[in-house]
Formats: sequence, C-alpha cells, structure tokens
Amino acid sequence: MIRVLIVDDQPLMAHALGVFVDAAEGLESVGIVSDGEAGVVAARNFLPDVVLMDMHMPVMNGVDTTRAIVSENPEIKVIAVTTFASDEYLVPALRAGASGYLVKDARPEEIVAAIREVHAGGSVISPRVTQELISAVRSAPIAPSSGSDAEAEAATLSDRELQVVQGLARGLSNLEIAEELSLSEATVKGHMGRVMAKWQLRDRVQVLVHAASLGIVQLGALPHD
Repeated sequence: MIRVLIVDDQPLMAHALGVFVDAAEGLESVGIVSDGEAGVVAARNFLPDVVLMDMHMPVMNGVDTTRAIVSENPEIKVIAVTTFASDEYLVPALRAGASGYLVKDARPEEIVAAIREVHAGGSVISPRVTQELISAVRSAPIAPSSGSDAEAEAATLSDRELQVVQGLARGLSNLEIAEELSLSEATVKGHMGRVMAKWQLRDRVQVLVHAASLGIVQLGALPHD
C-alpha cells in the first residue's frame, strides 16, 4: 500500500482528498492535519510514502513544511496541491523538495495517478502551470548568481550528460532520449542519476529548473517519465 498523509487547512478539501485516496486501489490515507507544524510531526510519526501538501496554511506554510519534511526524511515524496498556479508557490515548492505540483481543480484520477508517479520516483506538474514554471525560472533563476560560477557548474557535466539534460528539456522520456542517442534506457537513467548527484538535486523537474537557470537549456516542455 502507498501510505498518504494529507496536510490541508480546508476541511472540505482535506476530506475530499482522503476520499480519493482511500477509494483508489493500493492507496491508503494515514492521517489528515490542518497546519504545517502538525504536518511535520505527522510525517515523523506516520512515515507516509507521499504527502499531499497545501501551500497556504496557518502556523507554517507549505513550502517551509515541505522543506522540513524532506530534510528530515528524503524518502518521503511531497506533492503540492494548491489553488495557486503562480510562481509565488510553484518554484519555491520545487526548490523545497516537492516532487509534484497539482492545482486543486485536478480530477481525482489525476491526483491518484500523481501519487503513484512520485512514489515510483517520477515527478508531476499540472499542465496549467507549465507556462508559469517557464516564466518563473526565466525571471528568478536559481543560484549560482555569478556567470563564472554558473559556467563552472555547467562544465561539471560530461558531453553525454549534457545531451541527456537537453533531451529532458525537450520533453523526451528516458526511452526517447535513449533511442535518439543510440543508448540503452538504463544508460540514460544512469547519466541522469549522475547529473542529480553532481548538482545535489532530487528529481528530473529540479534538474530541468536548474539547467534552465544555468542557461544550459531553453524550456519548451516539461519532462515526463
């Protein structure tokens, strides 16, 4: 069973998410809490596989709560589930360690599919916020701030790793990148893993955001797994 914790201060939304989770095969809700501090404690006590995280909450907001949970237990995957499709929460949530970002009008089957995807190691972002992500990254790049540092960090990638990241930015799956570069899918996954290790990132979405901020790629599509 995939164990899911719900952190949301809107009672109706929290209840609905719990219903969606418990109705899905192979998923179960292990708790519902209504503020960020309670979310950190619940994650520590229940050790969920996935957390559905509201962004705008009392006591501690969703970004800080995500950062605290992921820092304490990197195995826990967090999906931001929020009303906001703007860069006010989108990029901060991803930087804090979220593996997905869904808007609250997502269909139940989309939420369930997202839970399964991030649990399997993937990442999910609602199509509605794709353009917001692109705009936010371009207007608020991630560190390093100096051009020389950015060039040095970009240069840590091998030519093949760079090709894999560029394929990712074009929206290609691992299999599609492998076919294009005449590699095995396992080799592509290995290259992506080394990129994450070099840049100390958690998933493909963060690789994409960071590569765009360094000027290595131009964002035209989000990755899929």
